[in-house]
Order: sequence, then C-alpha cells, then structure tokens
Amino acid sequence: MTTHRHAIPATIDDVTSEWLEVVLGSAGVIPAGWRLGDMDITRIGEEGLMGEIYRVGLVSSSDPGGETRGETGVVPASVVVKLPSRHEGSRAQGIALGMYEAEVRFYNELGPSTPTGLPALYFAAIEPGTADFVIVMEDLGHLSMVDQLTGMTTEQAAAALRILADIHAAWWDRVQVPDLEWIPTMSGDRVAYVDQLLPQLWPAASAVIAEALPPGGLELGELFSHSYLKMQKKFASRPWTLAHQDYRSDNLLVGNATTDEVVVVDWQGIGRGPAAYDVSYLLGASLTVADRRACERDLVAGYFQRLTSRGVDYTLEQVWDDYCYAHGLGGLAVTIVAAATLDTTSARSKALVNCMAERYFTAALDHRCHELMR
Repeated sequence: MTTHRHAIPATIDDVTSEWLEVVLGSAGVIPAGWRLGDMDITRIGEEGLMGEIYRVGLVSSSDPGGETRGETGVVPASVVVKLPSRHEGSRAQGIALGMYEAEVRFYNELGPSTPTGLPALYFAAIEPGTADFVIVMEDLGHLSMVDQLTGMTTEQAAAALRILADIHAAWWDRVQVPDLEWIPTMSGDRVAYVDQLLPQLWPAASAVIAEALPPGGLELGELFSHSYLKMQKKFASRPWTLAHQDYRSDNLLVGNATTDEVVVVDWQGIGRGPAAYDVSYLLGASLTVADRRACERDLVAGYFQRLTSRGVDYTLEQVWDDYCYAHGLGGLAVTIVAAATLDTTSARSKALVNCMAERYFTAALDHRCHELMR
C-alpha cells in the first residue's frame, strides 16, 4: 500500500504555498525557514487524457537575497505538479486499470534503479483505490514538448529510442520476480479486462474514428476486437523487460537535435513484457505515416545497436520481427478504448484520437497484422 506524509490536493487550487513549503522542505529542495510568496501557476502541455500538469513558479516571500540552496542544490525557479484528470470517465479508467497507483509506485520504488529518462522526484503519493494522487517533480522547461498531432522528427525519434533502449537494458530479464508482481504483465489481468471490453467498445469507437481510418481499418478493428488477448499471449514468448506502454511524443520532453536529452513524464501504464511493444508504440503514433514508412528500419536498427551495446543478447532480425508483430497490439487497443470511453468533445481530444487511429491502424495494416489475427 502506498503511504504518504502530506495531504493530497484535490485540484490545483489546493496546491497552496504552505503545502508546497512542507513538501519541498521535506524533500530538501528548500532550506528551513524559506517561505513562498504568491505562486505563478500555469497549465503546461496540451490537454491530456488521464491527467493535468502544471508549472508552479517559486518566489520567496522572505527575500533572503542571493542564491539560496537546499539540501539538493540551488532552489529551483519552478516545479511541476501532476494531478489526475477532472473528467470522471478518465478518472474511472485510471482507477480500474491501476494506472494512477502504478505511476506513483514507479517513481517511489523503481525510479532510483532506472538510469535515465526521469525528472528529479520531490514527492509522489496516492490514496490507494482512488484517483486522488499528486506528483511534484523537477521542471524541465528547457526541454521541448513535442505535439503528438505534429509528430516527432526522425532525429527526435532516434534520440527517444536510444533513451528507451537504456531503460529496457536496465530491466532486461529482471522483471519476472516476486517483488515486481504488482506491475501488470502484458498478458495478465489488465489485458484480459481490456480484451473483454473491446467487442463492446468497438461499435462506439468506430463511430468516432471512422473518418480517420485508412482503407481496411474498419475490418481490422472488428478483427482486432476479438483477438487482443490471444495476440498478447503469443507475444509474451519474446524477451521481457520493464515496458512504459505509452511511449509516445506527448509523454516525452526532448532537447535539441544534437543531444540525447529525452525525459519521460508519464509512467501510468507500466507493464512487464516484450520490449518491442514500446518501440512500435512510439513509431506508430509519434511519426507521420510517411516518415515512419521511410525511416522505421533505420530507427529500429539504431534501437537495436544501443540495446546490444548495453549487453543485451538480441538479434536485429528478432527485434524487427517483434516490432512488426507489436503493431497489432497496444496502439490499436488504446485507440479503441480512448475513442469509446474518454471525453472527445473538445477539438484537441477529438484530433488526438483521430491522429492515433490514422497512424496506428495504418501501421498495423502496413505490417500485415490482420493476417496474424486471422
């Protein structure tokens, strides 16, 4: 059970200067006696499906003068606060799938053993069995948020795959242990739960995304809605690691084209299973269809080279075969669930779901996943 020492704010309005003083003081970010004045709170990023993210500017009301240091270094100018979505449908899904609790546990329990791709954590807590959670972390405002609708450049995708390979290598063949059984497997109860829902959700989802689907997309969706768990169980024979399971551009912060600085900001969907799931998930949705078709072999080869340089025993042929197969899994499932259950009344949400549908369904058809389902 996840425990916490401080109250969990219900909304951003409950994130007061007094609350942050306690949280950041306990984390050693601000020194004793340092007091916050008026805070500058700004929602950052585009509208998400499962959570809300805010930048909170920190200004001292005690006016200490000069550079102020806490135990962890210079007091930052701002921090980031993550809270659950206010949309009841999204919150209910986050509870049912254990996504909110998984993210908090990841930061608190697994973050220290994950070598790269994470912001500094100041506080993470949840009331188990609810959507009441909060995460306070480092503000990485010098990095850019890539809009899912625009898509990543191939250079950004290559950098994101190198960081992903480092994360996968760190947990390669280390996740099938009792201490990590709280993390869902890719063929376990969470997948079985979604598998039971898909035949019911597909009619509503197809009505939402029909205009965005490529030729053959409606037939693929119908076939997939009765194949998900069977596909996942077959996929489970591939090598296992810690999988992010939502590794796409909206959940990444990236540096400029000359650096490998990539930070992952959303760990709600973590799982244990084959690594290629994350690779296909990233390239399937975060590149335009044209860019993916032109560059995916080179990008997968770059991921393979980074992974094996970290000591992982895996062949390029295995990586490519697993990558192709994985296009018939998570991207299709998340598109159907999102289209059928989440609030798509805003222009942004509707565009995001349609973008996922076009790119994920096209990738699955390109790699002939419909033949595997049959």
